[in-house]
Amino acid sequence: MVTSRTPEEARTQIINMVREFVRRDVEPIVQEYERNDVVPLELVEKMKEMGLFGITIPEEYGGMGLDYTTFAMIFEELCKGWMSISGIIGTHHIMTYVVTHYGTEEQKARFLPAMARGEKRGGLALTEPNAGSDVQAIELTATRDGEEYLVNGTKMFITNGQHGDTFALITKTDKDATPPHEGISCFIVEKGGPGFEVGRHLDKLGYRGLDTCELIFTNFRVGSDNLVGGLEGQGFQQVMAGLETGRINVAARAVGVATAAFEASIKYAQGRRTFGLPISRHQAIQLKLADMGTKIEAARLLTYKAAEKKDQGLRVDLEAGMAKLFASEMCAEVTLEAMRIFGGYGYIKENPIERYYRDAPLMIIGEGTNEIQRLVIARQLLQRYQV
Repeated sequence: MVTSRTPEEARTQIINMVREFVRRDVEPIVQEYERNDVVPLELVEKMKEMGLFGITIPEEYGGMGLDYTTFAMIFEELCKGWMSISGIIGTHHIMTYVVTHYGTEEQKARFLPAMARGEKRGGLALTEPNAGSDVQAIELTATRDGEEYLVNGTKMFITNGQHGDTFALITKTDKDATPPHEGISCFIVEKGGPGFEVGRHLDKLGYRGLDTCELIFTNFRVGSDNLVGGLEGQGFQQVMAGLETGRINVAARAVGVATAAFEASIKYAQGRRTFGLPISRHQAIQLKLADMGTKIEAARLLTYKAAEKKDQGLRVDLEAGMAKLFASEMCAEVTLEAMRIFGGYGYIKENPIERYYRDAPLMIIGEGTNEIQRLVIARQLLQRYQV
């Protein structure tokens, strides 16, 4: 756990701690666990000890209360080693953001300390079989029944669905609301009651070693005291604000994966020889390395800018959207270029390059597809430059 120091000292300390954790504990096991799609529960315990479940939770609730630039740096470092371990705390922190900023005082006191310790592992239950980026199209309902609500429906692609136990559940409490988002509410739900079932464990191209499941609700009862903020119809705004932090962490993930691919490539290029020379001496390879390094740095700066503005308490849907869009597209490009530099060696599973390449698409489609990001960015730009 980080001790009480200046913000800059705390940042340096935790980044060094995460970097050492990746080197010592993650890198030796990542190939085996990723290949077999095994959730690294022993790493979860170490992440609890490090305080990573409480990065942005206020200190008064047992968290670190760190800024979002440090938050982004932590995700970047984790993803240099294995992107999947960032998912263990990624949606957890979206949920803690929602509870911290919109929960009642009772809800904060009840959930945040345990979430900061990692005793409660959170997740975001948003996506459905027929609703992803179009959040207003969700069909799962929560119907009032006295002091409780009856929840019915299915959520899909839920990270931490198997091993998580506490979720920010996005529901329709008013199916007839106009506009539809005014009928959306957010609940804090915990496993354990009848009517809450974990469905299929989804077998993914990348992002392996992390449980991604469907959640099925059949007349599942949740108390009205678990309605975030105690008010219906606020869920859309609550989750959209939380997703701004999600897009910052996805952008940081993309920077981390791309950096790992770049660093492996530039090292390999200086050792691999063709036509009597290291391939780093060939202009074609130099041009690739120059573009890769430049685009990674640009994505990093976009990400940190969005994080800094979030720390100022400002709306960052434009900045977070730009960072997520640019960084994820950059990551896909850089990992492909890395495979080209490695040639056949990059295509075999014993080399991490092929894992970086498989993980990259997740950032393009996760936390709102890039097509949706472009629409969000365009709307914000048109408002700012309105004639």
